[in-house]
Amino acid sequence: MNYDVFLFDLDDTLLEFDTSEQNAFRNAFIEAGLEEGLDAYRTEYRAISKVLWRQLEEGSTTMEELNVSRFSQLFDKFGIELDPVSFSETYLTLLGKEAHLIDGVIDMLDSLGDVRLAIVTNGFIKAQIARVACSALNNRFETIVSSDEAGFQKPRAEIFQEAMNRLGVTDKSRVLMTGDSLTSDIRGGNNFGVDTCWYNPNGLENTTDSKPTHEIRNWAEFRVIEKATF
Repeated sequence: MNYDVFLFDLDDTLLEFDTSEQNAFRNAFIEAGLEEGLDAYRTEYRAISKVLWRQLEEGSTTMEELNVSRFSQLFDKFGIELDPVSFSETYLTLLGKEAHLIDGVIDMLDSLGDVRLAIVTNGFIKAQIARVACSALNNRFETIVSSDEAGFQKPRAEIFQEAMNRLGVTDKSRVLMTGDSLTSDIRGGNNFGVDTCWYNPNGLENTTDSKPTHEIRNWAEFRVIEKATF
């Protein structure tokens, strides 16, 4: 296992997502003059969003549908008279200003040396590029492959093939895919036929059929893996 191509998930792997989402969501509603009721809105939004993102992984919805439906369902629930399309654009713009690094990420990336790096994300390209650009991750990755741009989402093998094509890499044995989600990152790596590393900071039990090659609790542990496999 001599890895010199590292694919990373972004949200809750390199960047913490909950704070980013919370801030962008709040600021979007404040801009719309609807600050009252924010806690109830966000609780319902998270429930709606969780279902839609799972449907995306299963292939029963698209990024375009998810982008609008999460807000149209929310607005219907609370009788809010806003255009979900334009609101979603505002939300994504605000989300692009939120970048909160997970502890240890930069030290880990610095330790990798002369390797190929790419991000493979199910997030929206507009927000993800902006978030990387305004963080210490900027200029560290050769490419960011997003599901809305690629036309495929994790765990589909095609999105990983898109990353390989962009990097000009054909040897899968050189590649390690790392992420926090068993159902998208690890299953996706399994589907594509590359080794995987499950970033599992909370020590969750794996109750899925996804099989990570490695498992870590923090990024210091990842540095041990990469040094052992060069």
